[in-house]
Amino acid sequence: MPLEEIRSRIAKAEDQAGRAPGCVQLIAVSKVQPDERVEAVLQQGHRCFGENKVQEAAGKWPGFAEQFDGIDLHLIGPLQTNKARQAMELFDSIHSVDRPKLASTLARLAQELGKCPELFIQVNTGEEQQKAGVMPSDADAFIADCRQLDLPIKGLMCIPPVEEEASLHFALLAKIAARNGLKGLSMGMSGDFEKAIALGATHVRVGSAIFGARTY
Repeated sequence: MPLEEIRSRIAKAEDQAGRAPGCVQLIAVSKVQPDERVEAVLQQGHRCFGENKVQEAAGKWPGFAEQFDGIDLHLIGPLQTNKARQAMELFDSIHSVDRPKLASTLARLAQELGKCPELFIQVNTGEEQQKAGVMPSDADAFIADCRQLDLPIKGLMCIPPVEEEASLHFALLAKIAARNGLKGLSMGMSGDFEKAIALGATHVRVGSAIFGARTY
């Protein structure tokens, strides 16, 4: 079973890095996967999933939540401010806090709703123009601003550039997190999650290796 294989690879990577067993959370990235594939993974007892789009998640997860207890849903794609309320009501964690306007919107809604998902700040470690995330040089100030807003910042997230060595980006993210006293590191995907675990990842985002190739 692909899920079992990924779990055992995570356990092995934890062991090789001298980390506690079970310290890394596997986020099964279910975006654009057909419902029957997602249901098959739910049937195997997995409960932590990642989605890229608020609308897609809203169409899929309320139904699954009626059938399966304890679902832990993570938004890993970019979040528009006009979808922030819906995202906060739907997701347990948001991994893509990346700009002041979004941070202040989330803070206002947290006051209004009396709750807030766990938040990760997305850092654009490769400084790519087409990619979301705060620049590494702005990360410390942005983290401080989010804390001033009383937001529950759990950690940092990155998506390394495809053509560069991912480990360099994971190491940079870990360094920024450490100097800001943040424990959460959302980094590593199907092709590189072992490297991410070696460098301190607490959450790895694995999609195609669990569900098979996506059909768009």
